[in-house]
Amino acid sequence: MTTPPPGTSGLPDFRTILAELGEDHVLTVTLNRPERLNAFNQQTLDDFSALWRYAAEEDAVHVVVLQAEGERAFCTGVDVVEGIDRHSNPFSDLDPGTSLSPKLNRCWKPLVCAVHGMVAGGALYWLNEADIIIADEDAMFFDPHTTYGMVAALEPIGLARRIPIGEVLRMVLLGNDERMSARRAYEIGFVSEVVERTRLRQRAHELAALIAAKPPVAVQGSVKAIWESLDTGRSQALAAGLAYTQIGNPIGKAQIDREAARNRKYEVR
Repeated sequence: MTTPPPGTSGLPDFRTILAELGEDHVLTVTLNRPERLNAFNQQTLDDFSALWRYAAEEDAVHVVVLQAEGERAFCTGVDVVEGIDRHSNPFSDLDPGTSLSPKLNRCWKPLVCAVHGMVAGGALYWLNEADIIIADEDAMFFDPHTTYGMVAALEPIGLARRIPIGEVLRMVLLGNDERMSARRAYEIGFVSEVVERTRLRQRAHELAALIAAKPPVAVQGSVKAIWESLDTGRSQALAAGLAYTQIGNPIGKAQIDREAARNRKYEVR
């Protein structure tokens, strides 16, 4: 694709999300249904299908930041009033994650999620495939499916690849009766940083900009190799990883001043 100018030019026409591509190659995406606590409907699924396709194909996009409008919630899952389209044949029906999740859409641009307030149920589709998650101090994570008589399967299966299985089962089985705090999410490695609400968006962008400044082929190859390894055995994952280094390293190394990279300032956390 040709590189669009910074801003919204060249982006698909979205209805439930806001998107802006900055000069620093960070694509900032904002869930924009605060009146519905950013619950997703069919239009949201369609918007994200188009978004991940655009982000995957557009070389000007190096990193994606996902955040949300409104004070109360990042996302509370599927919109139970509007719902989403379901196929009458259960064997033709699709998991909503096929639209919402970047890796399922073959988008290997890193995803940084900045979450606040309630993070419930279907919101985990994004977090399960995020590369970095930061949260504000009041973020609360829970999965209400069982409370409402529904099987909790798809989101927890993804979550079980990120955090201890006991934490997943506790969240699933307790449903609406318990919420995981941002502090607990940090303790178990689900969230890598907890910040004040006023700093949340700024901090997410700071991290994204640092990543975006690196050679994109090196970053995307790393993301692809690591995520694909979760679906393969050790030997196969190592073989694929070696191939990615052979493909990507000559390109990425030519795009960087090694001496300047060695002398850059760094943070300790």
